[in-house]
Amino acid sequence: MPVPVPELGAYNYVPETKENLDWADLITIDLSLFGTPEGKKQLAETLIKGVREDGFFYVKNFNISQERVNRQFAIGKRFYETPLEEKLTYVPEGLDQGAFNGYVPAGRRILEPTSGIRDRVEVYNIPKFNGDFTHQHPEVIQKHLPEIEEFARSLHTEVLDPLHVLLAIALELPEDYFTNIHKYEIKSEDHFRYMKYTKFSHEENEKIGRMWGRGHTDLGSWTLLFRQPVAALQIQNHKTGEWKWVKPEDATLTVNAADALSFLTGGYVKSTIHRVAAPPVDQEDFDRLGLLYFSRPNNDVPLATVKESPVLQREGYTQNSFEKSGSPVPTMEQWTFAKQKWQRTKGVVRGDPKFETAQILPGYNERPYA
Repeated sequence: MPVPVPELGAYNYVPETKENLDWADLITIDLSLFGTPEGKKQLAETLIKGVREDGFFYVKNFNISQERVNRQFAIGKRFYETPLEEKLTYVPEGLDQGAFNGYVPAGRRILEPTSGIRDRVEVYNIPKFNGDFTHQHPEVIQKHLPEIEEFARSLHTEVLDPLHVLLAIALELPEDYFTNIHKYEIKSEDHFRYMKYTKFSHEENEKIGRMWGRGHTDLGSWTLLFRQPVAALQIQNHKTGEWKWVKPEDATLTVNAADALSFLTGGYVKSTIHRVAAPPVDQEDFDRLGLLYFSRPNNDVPLATVKESPVLQREGYTQNSFEKSGSPVPTMEQWTFAKQKWQRTKGVVRGDPKFETAQILPGYNERPYA
């Protein structure tokens, strides 16, 4: 697709940190190998290792140019230069009841109780372009909506569909098993996101324990995160509980498996707890702009363990937390809005003991924050 005239101007990435951080050693899925049966088999083996051990991995050679990625970062930057008064007109009705498409303003959570310091995270979510959602956006978004739509659809065809095929192969299922429950034309709560973390001063970072966000798991299938150089993402090792930094690797997407895939595989695929920390000192003077896509199964898909997988049967992953408790298994739509509502209304202050015991839905008592 020809890239439009760059009226937005160039997007300049900040310098990478020079600090020697404790980086996670993540696997890489090279989608240039996807075109042959042998390549698919090799990638499926690599993918299942990644989602079992770390839950996070890199994807490269996904057929979306860096120029197109830069354009999206430039659009996101321009959006966050929009006056707050205009952005606030796009806050979704029912935000505290789980609504999420549109603008979510900063300052909704207290990060440090004694100082009263609040978060500085702003989010703008754009839903699917499949006819199920109304698209009314601020001018800078509306003006570039065809380009944004093309980009979002490309993520579905060039990244998500191949990952779903690879996961099906790894679980010895028909190749179209997961693509059939993640069809773009069927309603789901997928969304494309521009996300901004506004910087804190060094003194403020120390007061909040150098933590910008709580540990959490994502609620869908896959989360795609485009590379940006401000180091902040940390993941928790499944076995040791240790926190590791995720390095922004050139020309890659950072991808993580999320709750829905964990439910569908009876816990065989891990939904990894992750968080956003304050950047290292040599990057403290920069805001952090994120570009993400959240993939979710179609709304009517029950989050029950896939019984047809020989792998899950052999390995003993035949029931998820709902099924083990005898509770009703939610659909993806029910899970989405229940967890979103819980996150918006519970545990406003980091460290609240309610994080340990709150039940989002009957039968689900996994600790969602760390």
